[in-house]
Amino acid sequence: MTPLPKRRHSTRRGGKRHAAIKLSSVALSICANCHKSRRPHTICPNCGFYDGKEIQKKKIKKAKKK
Repeated sequence: MTPLPKRRHSTRRGGKRHAAIKLSSVALSICANCHKSRRPHTICPNCGFYDGKEIQKKKIKKAKKK
C-alpha cells in the first residue's frame, strides 16, 4: 500500500506553491535585416531572413480579376 498524507494541505499552503510557478515573458531580439522584433533563433516572420540569409520567400498576394 502506498503512503498517504495524514492531513489535507490548506489552500494557503497550496497557493504558495502555485504562486512560484509562473509564466515568463517571451524573449525578443531585433532582426538584422528589417529591424523588427522577433524571437531568437527563428526565421523573422516579417522578412524571412535568418543569420543574414533569405530562408523563406515572402508570399505576394495576387489581385483577383473582376
